[in-house]
Amino acid sequence: MKDVILWTGAGQIGMAIARRVGFGRKILVGDKNIENAKQIARIMTEAGFDIEPAECDISCRTSILSLISKAQQYGQISMLINSAGVSPSQAPIEVILKVDLYGTAVLLEEVGKVIKSGGRGVTISSQSGHRMPALSPETDEQLACTPTEELLKLEVLQPQNIKDTLHAYQMAKRCNVKRVMAEAVKWGKRGARINSISPGIIVTPLAIDEFNGIRGEFYKNMFAKCPAGRPGTADEVANVAELLLTEKADFITGSDFLIDGGATASYFYGELKPQKTE
Repeated sequence: MKDVILWTGAGQIGMAIARRVGFGRKILVGDKNIENAKQIARIMTEAGFDIEPAECDISCRTSILSLISKAQQYGQISMLINSAGVSPSQAPIEVILKVDLYGTAVLLEEVGKVIKSGGRGVTISSQSGHRMPALSPETDEQLACTPTEELLKLEVLQPQNIKDTLHAYQMAKRCNVKRVMAEAVKWGKRGARINSISPGIIVTPLAIDEFNGIRGEFYKNMFAKCPAGRPGTADEVANVAELLLTEKADFITGSDFLIDGGATASYFYGELKPQKTE
């Protein structure tokens, strides 16, 4: 029996992280599209990793529980890498909220019930949640602490209060960060840690969809005018995730790490700052 890494979302960011921390561990990669999971598993198997693909829809609690059960057949779950999600150009409002917001909350909750003592997790959020205006303390607490099956019933998440898919995505990512804080308290009782990472524009197939979508020029302008002057790479996200998933970060939990080349800084205080309209 080995320590098991439970990884959801068979994409480039997740793979970059898994390659950093996967040696000597069993990796179970789940994706809604089993072909994606199989393709990633094939690449990593050929690189010497012990990995199995599985089908998992994180918007469904039953599917998450099935993935956890399969992982436990190999050993204790010692790490969570959650890189599953959909972008504003890939799905309607309802799907974004069900996958990125509700799904992440359920995943953190269920893994938190079984994570090994000394276990560690990272979930991928987004810079988008940082660009949204501050919510009220009451709303933040609702996003952090509302029972998962009641989350999508919150007034702030009702259709009349969500302007478009970008707003839905921002709300989901704000919820991710708040949920990680609340779950860190629960994970801590098992001697485990959970943190989130909020990447900016990272070159992945998902980002390319955005570049070619209705907000493509907005995103291209964003990375051109951010201090770094370019988009990031999955390995740069993995640099931070690797730290968070090792003992060097044992005093870090319930935190979010913004990795966006300074785009958010520029959005508030630089060239990307929205122009006020009269």
